[in-house]
Amino acid sequence: MSYNLLKGKRGIIFGALDENSIAWKTAERVHAEGGTFVLTNAPVAMRMGQIKVLAEQTGSEVIPADATSQEDLENLVSKSVEILGGKLDFVLHSIGMSINVRKGRHYTDEHYDFTTKGWDISALSFHRVMQSLYKADAMNEWGSIVALTYMAAQRTFPDYNDMADNKAYLESVARSFGYFFGKEKKVRVNTISQSPTATTAGSGVKGFDGFISYAEKMSPLGNASAQDCADYTVSLFSDLTRKVTMQNLFHDGGFSNTGVSQEVIEQFE
Repeated sequence: MSYNLLKGKRGIIFGALDENSIAWKTAERVHAEGGTFVLTNAPVAMRMGQIKVLAEQTGSEVIPADATSQEDLENLVSKSVEILGGKLDFVLHSIGMSINVRKGRHYTDEHYDFTTKGWDISALSFHRVMQSLYKADAMNEWGSIVALTYMAAQRTFPDYNDMADNKAYLESVARSFGYFFGKEKKVRVNTISQSPTATTAGSGVKGFDGFISYAEKMSPLGNASAQDCADYTVSLFSDLTRKVTMQNLFHDGGFSNTGVSQEVIEQFE
């Protein structure tokens, strides 16, 4: 069911890889709610995924952009405004990658060149995106910028590795830039701390299946799916949440506030 929550609104969606990704589900949901957007991802990710299929389904254009390149992002912002016919109302940052995880490097044995690259892609890129939008004055008043994060920014999950540090930095950027974007341009900036979700990117974390099963048993409402996250993101893009900003919003079925569940107790008894 759609409610035309985003009718007439324009934006950019980063990170749609395939139909399992949260960005992909969000793009479909935004389209259903009347929003128009440009899709973007890094050239290497575009070769791996099926973003062109999504573009056809939603009548969108695709602009390749490396989120660690200021030149690419400035080009993306200016072309998006041109293609969509005006300033933007929403942006989704759904970008994350740890080379240490991919290479099997333990947190106590990081390769720091890998660490720096992963931090640049996963966290600093959020600042780059917002700085590009801010300097170009590309956002409409009461626009909304959302990035996806995970609770490992606050609590330790051993196999999440250096991505935990990246997410902590990402959330700090949302608060810091959110102050200036709100004060000077009436733009909201928030992060969604999502349940562990079976995406192509997430499945690269060691022990991920067990991780999802544990979170499902811990969460009173169960894990939030990629589709659930898309719905929540749309609510943050809409005018119904105009005074929500600089927040890290847990979207995890209650996991973040549950000490222990009966299901987990029974598992160990």
